[in-house]
Amino acid sequence: MKPLKSQKELEQLRTKLMDEMDPKKLCITVCGGTGCHAYGAGEIAALFKKEIEDQKLEGKVDLLVTGCHGFCERGSIVVIRPKNIFYCSIKPDDVTEIISETVLNENVIDRLLYVDPKTEKKILYEHDIPFYKNQTRTIFGKNGIIDPKSIEDSIRIGGYSALSKALFEMKPTQIIEEVKKANLRGRGGAGFPAGYKWESCRKAQGDIKYVICNADEGDPGAYANRSLLEGNPHSVLEGMIIGAYAIGASEGYIYVRSEYPLAVKLFKTAVKKAREYGLLGKNILGSEFSFDVKIARGGGAFVCGESTALMASIEGKPGEPRAKHIHTTQKGLWGRPSNLNNVETWANVPLIINNGADRYSKIGTEKSKGTKIFSMVGKINNTGLVEVPMGITLREMIQDIGGGIPNNRKFKAIQIGGPSGGCIPDELIHLPVDFDSLTDAGAMMGSGGMIVMDDRTCMVDVAKYFVNFLKDESCGKCTPCREGLIQMHSILTNISEGQGIPEDIELLESLAAVVKKVSLCQLGATAPNPVLTTLRYFKDEYIAHIDDKTCPAGVCKSLIQYEVDSEKCTGCGVCLKRCPQEAISGEKKKVHKIDQDNCIKCGICYDSCKFDAVKVV
Repeated sequence: MKPLKSQKELEQLRTKLMDEMDPKKLCITVCGGTGCHAYGAGEIAALFKKEIEDQKLEGKVDLLVTGCHGFCERGSIVVIRPKNIFYCSIKPDDVTEIISETVLNENVIDRLLYVDPKTEKKILYEHDIPFYKNQTRTIFGKNGIIDPKSIEDSIRIGGYSALSKALFEMKPTQIIEEVKKANLRGRGGAGFPAGYKWESCRKAQGDIKYVICNADEGDPGAYANRSLLEGNPHSVLEGMIIGAYAIGASEGYIYVRSEYPLAVKLFKTAVKKAREYGLLGKNILGSEFSFDVKIARGGGAFVCGESTALMASIEGKPGEPRAKHIHTTQKGLWGRPSNLNNVETWANVPLIINNGADRYSKIGTEKSKGTKIFSMVGKINNTGLVEVPMGITLREMIQDIGGGIPNNRKFKAIQIGGPSGGCIPDELIHLPVDFDSLTDAGAMMGSGGMIVMDDRTCMVDVAKYFVNFLKDESCGKCTPCREGLIQMHSILTNISEGQGIPEDIELLESLAAVVKKVSLCQLGATAPNPVLTTLRYFKDEYIAHIDDKTCPAGVCKSLIQYEVDSEKCTGCGVCLKRCPQEAISGEKKKVHKIDQDNCIKCGICYDSCKFDAVKVV
């Protein structure tokens, strides 16, 4: 391929690629995201390819392996386009039947259709499934229609058109003003306005400046950045190039977790192809602007999601934060002006440049514009990645998109913002999801992790879990974070084991305030959030653990034991079969009994019983 030398050549290529595509041609789309790969998507795609060859369907049927579709729980996912027939939980044995029935004879295979957990009805088309229907997929939606390895696919659907417009139709200051006008706020943490950060970096003194993409997504349960890089890497790369042009940077880095091998591989491919097309490197698209990107692999430290720790890691130093008396936009990577945004923030930039700030600002709230991608996991029927407009309520996300709580259990809380986020209770389910509302409630947007909890969740145990994670991930550089989190975890452990005292609640609150106020970086400053929000909204559970020595949710092993309710037990034998300790005895259709000496309180019997015959006492 020859490098593109002008805006005109790029548009000519785009027109050619669009003309070569037949929108009516049958296309079997296989989700190739990491989640679906775990379900066997690689083997399924290979079998489809072989079946197409054996049936001599080349030229009549296309096979497209895409990035993540978002509905990870239902993998492997296959969508037959252009009708968008949606098949889920596909196994290799289903491939031949899909070709013979749906592709060749246009028959629908009922058993492969999605079943709505609320209505128990089967749904044929992807766009009719509530999980997708109730989203606004302006960024993430393209994942399902392109091959992430193909720069041609990206160009065909509009990729690099925003870069072309920025380079030849806008001045750097105009780009920054447009980003400011759109009120794009950073999607990786506190939501600082990106345009103002860009402006600060542009005005900073220095001949060499850097733009950096933070893809160090360390939150448990969060994987939106990974899926964007795996599904549409060119959208992120294009955003970085535009940002570099606006700021005046000639070098860039993307800092990616080593645990994301597929994302690293696909982004490397994207960089290579962009260079070959003249969209990256020297004199981009024949202009006087030159910019290139290097890939830095993270070591897996959660603290390296913090800007200064991330930059120290790129420099080859230990990933430790430093005090920000001088912002990184003035002195960042190697002491030079550096602008850091996360994956999702960069992916928003082409939308703003192509469509304009006014159109972009029509989505969202007054202070939180655009959409946000969340990974919604936990006790919810539809788990996966969702993209929603800022301002959507938690109720809409949990009930309409998430499909509600499994087994008709009651929603109790949702933890938002990663391990440093806060737990929002059922009474605030009406809360709009935007930067300011979440902060007021004690949580934060973070990188978009959402963990849904039902009424069998102990909030003391939740706080202990997240504080334990954070104390282990603390770099240890500052005393409040290093020692404060250890002490908070110790207190929470005592409470969960029935050794808490009434004064522990006040001590927890006092410790949390100190850690929050005087920690060096945002890891420490936000680490107390799980404790503070559970104390704020679920203090009664703490009191029950301390005063009554009971765990209302039946989770903390030291405070519970399981017994069989003789009036409810049907003698079905499920608990007996599943008990790993053989601690349950009983004959079929007769009341069973739990041997307390052998019981390890794993809760399998409690979770397995469909008749609620196993109770916590």
